This record gives sequence, C-alpha cells and structure tokens, in this order.
Amino acid sequence: MNFTVNISKTNVKEVEQKYLRHDIPKIEIGDSIRMGLLIQEGNKERIQYAEGVVISKHNAHLNTTVTIRKIMQGVGVERVYLIHSPRIQNIKIIRRSKVRRAKLYYLRTRSGKATRLKQKFF
Repeated sequence: MNFTVNISKTNVKEVEQKYLRHDIPKIEIGDSIRMGLLIQEGNKERIQYAEGVVISKHNAHLNTTVTIRKIMQGVGVERVYLIHSPRIQNIKIIRRSKVRRAKLYYLRTRSGKATRLKQKFF
C-alpha cells in the first residue's frame, strides 16, 4: 500500500507557527550572549548558562541555529543551539560587536587578544 501525502508549504508553516518563540532578542553575528539552558540531572532540572560569541547564524524559520564559541580551560569550544528550542529558558545579549563578515570562522585560528572584537554601542 502506497500512500502519498500532499503537504503544502502553508500547512508546514501553520504547524511551525505554533512552536515559534517570540520572547528572544534579535541575535546578530559578533554578539556576546548568555543563554540559560534547561539541563536534566536525574529527576531534577536546573538552568545551566552558556556564554560566548556568536560566530555564525543559520536562519531557517523554526530551525534557526546559532553557533557559539568560547574558550574553556585554554581550548576553544563551539556549540550549535536551536534558538526556538523549549530547552532554552532565556537569552541575554551581553555586548554587540562591529563585524564585517557573515561568519566569524577566522576566530578559530586566533588566540588571546587577537580574538577581541570592536564593541558596537547600542
């Protein structure tokens, strides 16, 4: 038995609209942000904060992701987060930076003071 389902783009958007979050700030490349993530440890849940610089953003409506880079114990750590995930409790922008590129992958090869970005006051 072959069943074909015709799903139009409008039907997908209607379903996705229900899960979109409207309480998140406008995140740009070069922003230093602090995210509160809901972590489950056994039966308990707690909020763990992740802080770093946004080096890339992938805009895909409900599947929008940001890549955050931070230096932890001398090692660069990057993680990709779904912005509209229900596991993200809050997002706070700490500082904005003036950048001229869409992706800041060049920060991967730099260390120390060379990773500083010029601050943009808002």
